[in-house]
Amino acid sequence: MKYFVITLIAVLFLGCASPKLISSWKSPDADSYAVYKVLVVGMTQDEEVRTAFETRLRDALRAKGFEAERSMELFDKEFTASEKTEADLNEVEQRLLAEGFDAILLTKIIGSENRETFRQRIGNIDNLYNQFSNDYLDNQSVYYDTDYYETFKIYTAETSLYCICLERERALVWRGNINVAEPVKLEKTIDSYIKVIEDAMQKEDILF
Repeated sequence: MKYFVITLIAVLFLGCASPKLISSWKSPDADSYAVYKVLVVGMTQDEEVRTAFETRLRDALRAKGFEAERSMELFDKEFTASEKTEADLNEVEQRLLAEGFDAILLTKIIGSENRETFRQRIGNIDNLYNQFSNDYLDNQSVYYDTDYYETFKIYTAETSLYCICLERERALVWRGNINVAEPVKLEKTIDSYIKVIEDAMQKEDILF
């Protein structure tokens, strides 16, 4: 029983830190698309996050045998600093086609919500206090520790694979929605997110 309780609390309070696929969609025509060269796009104002995400996802694709490039190498700050028109995007698409790209893997944050969790000390979960003083002294930080109740954000990210084939204008091939807890370690969170994408797409015979 002790092991079950510890495991359950670990899932409830620690599991939320790992990215989790909550939904996905696959085009009925997905099997007819052939992807060789992918542009990786991470839509965010944070340059550090964009660089880390696009680099790691590009490397993951290359490790699977695809050609892949980061959008930051094609879209400079001047390009992303202003709103673009349909005509602008058509020009971008023609440029990508000319350079041999046939797909875009686009990731963006589509929403967030605040979550509050009660701090638990799993190591002491089996403590049975026989005296009021021991119980009080071990838990009195509830009065003054501002981190006793932790508020964090859950972000919903969306990764979409688009074909930019000549005969199929920006056709959506696959889309996945993933919940991500507010990251403590950026690189670890990004790697976990990419692993979720890989596993989800592999199960549906997309890219990976």
